[in-house]
Amino acid sequence: MTGWVALLRAVNLGPHNKVPMAELKALAERLGLAHAQTYIASGNLIFASDKGEDELRALLEQAIEAEWGKPIGVLVRGAKELADVAARNPWPDSPGNRVLVLFTDREPSLEGVRHQAAEVLALGQREIFIDYADGVGTSKLVVPATKHGTARNMNTVAKLAELAGQIS
Repeated sequence: MTGWVALLRAVNLGPHNKVPMAELKALAERLGLAHAQTYIASGNLIFASDKGEDELRALLEQAIEAEWGKPIGVLVRGAKELADVAARNPWPDSPGNRVLVLFTDREPSLEGVRHQAAEVLALGQREIFIDYADGVGTSKLVVPATKHGTARNMNTVAKLAELAGQIS
């Protein structure tokens, strides 16, 4: 079995798209996903499965919509790919909570980026790395790719890769 991580898009950010992590874990178990666990409340599901990425994404998106009554985007990455993303961090000396990885299932693009100040961006393979040198909370940066992706800071990416790698 392969270790996988499902990254739910835009959940538990304010009053909308509430997905309790204990319920997400239980849903994954009902779907037959092995070793299901969650990590922090931002929509990270770690599990093992013999299914492929596209099949897992469709399975999870359909089940989540049926369970919570609204469509929530899901991006799926294997343990090895997440470990590779963490290893390719262009700014390993920057604080891990200030370097975000914007995961996308589309070709990453910096087209339309606006209001860039101290932030530095770099394209990855299926992600965009962003170094928020002055912090995320005060940034005015607009990255259009966020409409189809979801971001995690480098500390979270490294931990998810570690957890998924333990069940591979």
